[in-house]
Amino acid sequence: PFLLGADAQGRDVAARLLYGGRNSLLIAAAATVLCLVLATVVGLAAGFFEGVVDMALSRLLDVLWAFPIYLLAISLSIVLIAHGIEIGPVSITAGSVLLPIFIIGIVYVPYVARPIRGQVLSLKNSEFVLAAVGLGVPSWRILWRDILPNVMTTLIVFVPLMMALNMLTESALSFLSIGVQPPDASWGTIIQDGQNLLYTRPTVALSAGVAIVVTVLALNILGDGVRDAVDPRTKLRQR
Repeated sequence: PFLLGADAQGRDVAARLLYGGRNSLLIAAAATVLCLVLATVVGLAAGFFEGVVDMALSRLLDVLWAFPIYLLAISLSIVLIAHGIEIGPVSITAGSVLLPIFIIGIVYVPYVARPIRGQVLSLKNSEFVLAAVGLGVPSWRILWRDILPNVMTTLIVFVPLMMALNMLTESALSFLSIGVQPPDASWGTIIQDGQNLLYTRPTVALSAGVAIVVTVLALNILGDGVRDAVDPRTKLRQR
């Protein structure tokens, strides 16, 4: 007998839980990296150059911000899952796990870019940046050597928190059949497979649900620990 039983098609739930967890963690991690990279570029450009650049990027972020996260993610998924993506020589098929990575990475960009932009605006008026500008240091060097290292602590704090959010979003999309596509599996698809078996074989859906809860809880606890470690001001406020 299987450890956690079998689903409606006779497949080992424990084995699918492991393979599905690999996909869920992979998508959450890759979407987090994509989101942080895009948000860092947008936040640095908008905060440092200001003017027309800041206005254009801020309006773009406002447009994305206006849509509820899940509504935007579901809308993009429905469109892209049906047709895939073709940009020049780059082609992503409808069943590729790159699609949910791309979608989830895009929808959370405004939520990370705005704090980065605010921090860059503050750093731009600091003495060491003004001194570098006065010495004629190129803008790209100031961004790379002076501002980006000071923003890294914020990005590090975002990593576990964004992974938790991305995992929940991926599970929701997969549960709605617009995320990971068969024959691939994720924890969301396993819950979908087990929703009709709750009264006969509840372990099919409950095992994936418990895995999501435990993983998201662990990532949130990790995020709190990382924030306390890299930001000493939080320790001072707790005293």
